[in-house]
Amino acid sequence: MNDPNGLIFHQGLYHAFYQHHPYDENWGPMHWGHATSRDMLSWQHQPIALAPGDPWDKDGCFSGCAVADNGVLSLIYTGHVWLSGEGDDSAIREVQCLATSHDGIHFTKQGVVLTPPEGIMHFRDPKVWFEDDYWWMVVGARDAQDHGQVLLYRGHSLREWQFMQVLARADDGMGYMWECPDFFPLGNERILMFSPQGLAAIGYDNRNLFQSGILRGNWQPGADFIATHPFTELDHGHDFYAPQSLLAADGRRIIIGWMDMWQSPMPTKADNWCGCLTLPRELSLDPQGQLLMQPVREVEALRQSEQSILPLTLVQQQQFLADNCRSIELQLEWDTTASQAEKYGFQLGDGQGRGGRVSVYVDNQANRLILERHYPQQGVTGYRSVSLPESGLLSLRVFIDSSSLEVFINNGQACMSSRIYPAEHERRLSLFAENGQAQLLSGKFWYLAVGA
Repeated sequence: MNDPNGLIFHQGLYHAFYQHHPYDENWGPMHWGHATSRDMLSWQHQPIALAPGDPWDKDGCFSGCAVADNGVLSLIYTGHVWLSGEGDDSAIREVQCLATSHDGIHFTKQGVVLTPPEGIMHFRDPKVWFEDDYWWMVVGARDAQDHGQVLLYRGHSLREWQFMQVLARADDGMGYMWECPDFFPLGNERILMFSPQGLAAIGYDNRNLFQSGILRGNWQPGADFIATHPFTELDHGHDFYAPQSLLAADGRRIIIGWMDMWQSPMPTKADNWCGCLTLPRELSLDPQGQLLMQPVREVEALRQSEQSILPLTLVQQQQFLADNCRSIELQLEWDTTASQAEKYGFQLGDGQGRGGRVSVYVDNQANRLILERHYPQQGVTGYRSVSLPESGLLSLRVFIDSSSLEVFINNGQACMSSRIYPAEHERRLSLFAENGQAQLLSGKFWYLAVGA
């Protein structure tokens, strides 16, 4: 599986569709997988929602969205056709298509509803919403000058669309293709969320093959989108791509991303599967206007048997916390002003310095929080990082799962998500400090019940 598609709350259920190749652990002709949930935690797999095979989507039902049209659950997706052989991106045809369902499970294709404008070949990943008495759609595109774009359309129905404008376009250096656009209000702002391909790494930024992030700005129907902030990555880990948003039953803006990265090692293929999605995350703006991204509050229902970590001063030592950490939530608060160690944080490993490990720690010399993976036997090594907050307090909320690590920093001011691949003997959780002392103010952790 890869991109989440069609995220929607509909008739009492959350629906998560996703890009899916059901016959192989490798990428192939894309179907739409489907799962439903009442709480965004425990998911029930449903039958395949879309399968390629019609003239307009014979080589793949690519990414898209879901809306409720007068109570009818409707999928808008990209039909993909290779014109010069599979994998040859120099000659493709991509169109936007419609499928509908009256029971929310079985879908009937309705055919093509939108073709690309002249001069545009890469044209995919529609996101649709209803506003101001119209349906609106954003689509990711690549123009003839190899600049990414987001195109805006308007329609009286899901079957007839009128091109309105280029909502946003990449400047030089901002990517040759903008995939998976999403456009939604947050507070008094409009957020354009997308996944640009072709951004060069600059220092600590844009370290993955492809990125995902946002432009913040202002927009009203009929007007231009005016960005008020530069492009900002949403997640600074190794594995985060193609996020899509939905409105929760109570109006919260929730996003879910694909927790993998193209052309990176994917060791789970040895076990005949590949790909997973992030925890659902709520987006919000704090009173100062800073964007926050935090796990949805529903995840607290998974907690079992809280374990407290007393305040302590670490000096050139490791502090054991727990063994067999397969599914756990960890919360730590450090005093960065009183912590002078060159490195301090936590590690998931074997406790003896052998084999694989993942560490999240403060690098005091670089003044950054580091997420470092070391699984050389899997070809998975390297680190990602974010700058430390200036407050003197560092709060971490961490979710460790079988093959993933999601770190939320200072109540969602930053986030890092990465896949991890520890062996059974490499799931020992401990705190550490090197070359100096580190002051832990408080901590606790919970083993988590595993959702279905």
